[in-house]
Amino acid sequence: MSPDESYDKNQALFIQLVLTFQAAAMQQMGKVQNPITQKVERNLEQAKFSIDMLEMIENRTKGNLSESEGKFLEHALFDLRMNYVDEAKKDEEEKKKAASAPPKPEKPESASGASAGEGEGPEEKSPPDQKASDR
Repeated sequence: MSPDESYDKNQALFIQLVLTFQAAAMQQMGKVQNPITQKVERNLEQAKFSIDMLEMIENRTKGNLSESEGKFLEHALFDLRMNYVDEAKKDEEEKKKAASAPPKPEKPESASGASAGEGEGPEEKSPPDQKASDR
């Protein structure tokens, strides 16, 4: 294998590595569907981990990448960071809405049981028993 072929192969593998972490982070942010479950799933903690991995790669390869590899990694990280900030803001807004929303009234079980089971509950049976004992 010539040095040019080796460089091309390594460049392609590097780009594939970056794309792998980028796709994982986008999926973990809920931006794309999980190909296995066919569902959109969100886990911002995992997304942050994937972004952190790419940041580590950027730091560890500084000065060893071609200009195009460096720009590709830089662009991928910029895109992921912006999307992450967007998703984190959405989470904060949802938490604020949930905290400021009035609590939903809960129906007590005894009240819902009496209205749903009219004619079947023990309260309906006791009055006829009382009437029979009064006679």
